[in-house]
Amino acid sequence: MRRLADVSLRDVQAVYSGPEGRLWELVMGEQIHIGGFESSMDLAERAKIRPGTTGIDLCCCLGAGMRFLTRFCRVDRMWGVDATEGVVELGRRRCADEGLDGRIGFILADVTNSGLPDASADFVWGEDAWCYVADKPALIREAVRLVRPGGTIAFTDWVEGPVRMADAEAERLGRFMKFANIESVDGYAALLAANGCEAVVAADTGRFAPCVDLYVNMLTTQLTYDALKILGYDTAAMTALGDEMAFMQRLAHERKLIQGVFVARKPV
Repeated sequence: MRRLADVSLRDVQAVYSGPEGRLWELVMGEQIHIGGFESSMDLAERAKIRPGTTGIDLCCCLGAGMRFLTRFCRVDRMWGVDATEGVVELGRRRCADEGLDGRIGFILADVTNSGLPDASADFVWGEDAWCYVADKPALIREAVRLVRPGGTIAFTDWVEGPVRMADAEAERLGRFMKFANIESVDGYAALLAANGCEAVVAADTGRFAPCVDLYVNMLTTQLTYDALKILGYDTAAMTALGDEMAFMQRLAHERKLIQGVFVARKPV
């Protein structure tokens, strides 16, 4: 696993409590992950998420993934765990506004120590957010602990691609994105195996570069004013953001940064 920058959970909380979090939602939509609805549906189909089941979303952010699962996969009950208080409060309001608060609950906690009971879910879910967790071995252990025997762990994440980043590139990405480290497809598969789970899917989705192209295009055309408003009309900050997005776009096209998809089964 590539160690990147001296960042912590507090840095991630600051992002999603402030303007950076609003910027990500501006360009990526309410589903703040690569590929949006298409990616969620693909993950649900690969994981064979069934109606009437119960799931736990680790790093649930504003709960869009849980609302997707209850509406489109007819999941009966979801619990979301996130460590950012403002995000959890807003997520609860959004679920209530959509009449889903009776089926979706939020827990404010570190996802490596959620406090939920052992084997309490049919599946554990995550979408492009585990990259923010510094202790990925502990995160995978928690996911395995929470899922019942025979259950499923299904997630997508930003991972290092088949072309290795230079150390300076990894450091720059980590400081921009607030990643303490970044995994690879093989690295996540190995962590799952070390916890007794077989990764039946561990692959590159191929979505990263086209989606980043879209985000950069939107920020430099249609959404420029909206982004500037979020940044307090700070044009220097907007220029700096554009530089970092262009850097990330290059990494994506060089296959140094990809979106991985993973589905694993816990033994019965």
